[in-house]
Amino acid sequence: MAEAHTARNLHPWNGLTVPGAGVFTLDPAHADVTFAVRYLMVTQIKGRFGDVRATLTIGEDPTASHVEVVVATASLATGEDDRDDRLRSADFFDVAQHPELTFRSTRIAHVDGNEFVLAGDLTIRGNTGPVEFRASFDGVGFDPWGAQVVGLSARTEIDRERWGLTWNRALETGGVLIGKTVVLEIDAEFTRPAQPDTPGRS
Repeated sequence: MAEAHTARNLHPWNGLTVPGAGVFTLDPAHADVTFAVRYLMVTQIKGRFGDVRATLTIGEDPTASHVEVVVATASLATGEDDRDDRLRSADFFDVAQHPELTFRSTRIAHVDGNEFVLAGDLTIRGNTGPVEFRASFDGVGFDPWGAQVVGLSARTEIDRERWGLTWNRALETGGVLIGKTVVLEIDAEFTRPAQPDTPGRS
C-alpha cells in the first residue's frame, strides 16, 4: 500500500524525482524566512519573520508551478526589542499601515540539477516590484503519517529603497548607517495531506 501510494505521487523529471501536481501548504514549524543588511558599514543586522503563510501549487512540469507567500511584518525579530520596534515603525516597514508583505511568482525556470530561478512580484509597504530568487528543490518525501513533504530554499538580494524603505543616516566617518542591499533567504517545508488509496490498489 505504501509503495503504491508513493508511486502515485512521485514521478521523474529532468533527473529529479518530483511530486505529482497538487497544492501544498507551508509548514510554519519548518519555515525560516530571514533578512540581513549591512550596519555601520562593517557588520550585519540579521533578522527573521516568525509569521509566514504560503501556498505552493505544483504542476506536472515543475516550471508550471506557482507560489504565493504572505508575511506578517510585525512578526520580525532581530534579537533587540528597541530595534525591532523601530523597524516596525513608519520609518521602515510601517506595520500599522502595511501589516503584510507578499510575494507572488510569475515565472519558474530550470537552471541545472535541482537549481531554479523563481521570479515574481514582491510587495512591501504597498510598493510592488519584480525580483528573482535563486531557488533549489531540496527533495520530496513522506512523513510518518503519509503526508507528502517538499523542501525548498531560495535567496535573493534587493535594494530596499526600491520598496520604500528609504530611511538612513550619514556617518561622520563616511558612508551611511544602514546599507541599501538586503539579503532575503527562505528555507521552507511544504506539505499536503495523505491522499486516500485508489480503490483496488494494495
